[in-house]
Amino acid sequence: MRQARLLISEDSPLGHYHCISRVVDRRFIFNTAEKEHFARLLREVEAFCEVKVLTYCLMSNHFHLLVEVPKPPEVLPNAEAILAKLERLSGHQNVGAVRQRFEMYRAAKDTQAEAEYLATFHERLWDLSAFMKLLKQRFTQWYNGRTGRKGTLWEERFKSVLVEGIGQGLSAMAAYIDLNPVRAGLVTDPKDYRWSGYGEAMAGKKRARLGLQRVVQALLRGEEETLSRSLEIYRMHVYREGTEEREAGGIDGKTERGALKREEVLTVIDAKGRLPLSEYVKCRVRYFCDGAVFGSREFVEGVFQANRKRYGTARRSGARRMRGVEEKLYSLRDLKVGVFG
Repeated sequence: MRQARLLISEDSPLGHYHCISRVVDRRFIFNTAEKEHFARLLREVEAFCEVKVLTYCLMSNHFHLLVEVPKPPEVLPNAEAILAKLERLSGHQNVGAVRQRFEMYRAAKDTQAEAEYLATFHERLWDLSAFMKLLKQRFTQWYNGRTGRKGTLWEERFKSVLVEGIGQGLSAMAAYIDLNPVRAGLVTDPKDYRWSGYGEAMAGKKRARLGLQRVVQALLRGEEETLSRSLEIYRMHVYREGTEEREAGGIDGKTERGALKREEVLTVIDAKGRLPLSEYVKCRVRYFCDGAVFGSREFVEGVFQANRKRYGTARRSGARRMRGVEEKLYSLRDLKVGVFG
């Protein structure tokens, strides 16, 4: 996707992206078996491509990922390391052929050819597009083989939003992603949805916990907490105004949870009122999916200026404040119409 290619090219030590991809024709293909396989494949491809999935949510016809893409190290993996990576990637049929090709180059003492071949694998590491491509291709191959279908499974390449990696931008995006099953009415508490980063973390999976620990570190502006404390802080962040108020019993004795209705939010905004960010992330707000860049004013403006030539001369600034939210968060796109979608 054009926006993803543009933002990956930024000269930054790492980047954070909210990625979304939908099934072709919005078909509801993800049942329990499909979700389980996708979740396993997600972690395999994450390890292979050397990216970090901070959190994710897999729904019936689409998925959300919050991904950290680190800068490649100065010393890249050698042939043996690449072969080891391929062996850990389930479904890869050509490990033997790859090994033979490396051995052939070495036997011929053709170091240039070996280096060029090795570079084709390095291109698939520390790269968002390569990660998404491999993940979606591998799942498509599995699903088509299982169901006897042919052809593409996905509606488009993928959408991405560049997210600021420090402060409230990253934590707000994570909460928005983990609250998807609550908005859809699948669960009343996001921890109960097993095909999400938060659900995995609450089930004790260390990689998911490490992802949310990184989110909390961003929220605390670099201060690192323990895994258990990070989960506590993240849960308070997800819930209303940093408290467990949503857990309180209602007048009928039932727990009061769930997403705010679109009409309720619009009423508040139309009345010039602003919502706490913790309320905003419960709504299906387009800023989180269509904002292109998301974070503080300085961050968004910096990305705009770095890509100034791509915009017309009439546009003098890049940062556009999110409508209806108390916190000062900004987007590259001014979504005045159709904020909720």
